[in-house]
Amino acid sequence: MTSPENQPSGQQPKPPRSVKTLFASSVLCLEAALMVFFGLAAWGLNQHQWYAWWLFGASLVLAGVLVAACAVLQRPIGYPLGWALQFVMIAVFVLGAMVSGEGLIVSMALLPGLGFLACWWYAVTTGERLDAEKMERYRLEQEYAAGEDLPADSEEKDS
Repeated sequence: MTSPENQPSGQQPKPPRSVKTLFASSVLCLEAALMVFFGLAAWGLNQHQWYAWWLFGASLVLAGVLVAACAVLQRPIGYPLGWALQFVMIAVFVLGAMVSGEGLIVSMALLPGLGFLACWWYAVTTGERLDAEKMERYRLEQEYAAGEDLPADSEEKDS
């Protein structure tokens, strides 16, 4: 973040960007990459079956939706959509494993889905906590820049 001295005269510094959105977008993009590779693997293992292209196409569509969901994270629908996509992704893994007869084990298909569900939960909860801390610091910097006195507890921390 830039200090008030480095701002052009008359401009307020922009509020800090959301860490929660950054973390959640990173998880969604990694999940999209995973879905592309899952689609390739499912297609490769079942390429002589009639449903091979459906598995591949569905995984590519889901990968596209995961990337597109990054654009709506700042809107009210963003995080509920992200949670729904976590469960859709797990369902795609399980359904893909159940349809395939070529070595995919259903219980093993849950591992990447559950792992990314845990990553999503961590990104959202930790991002919220870090955003709250970041906004408090931003508020204190704005008060300090405006010439207001710092609260007594923050002056004690500086000593």
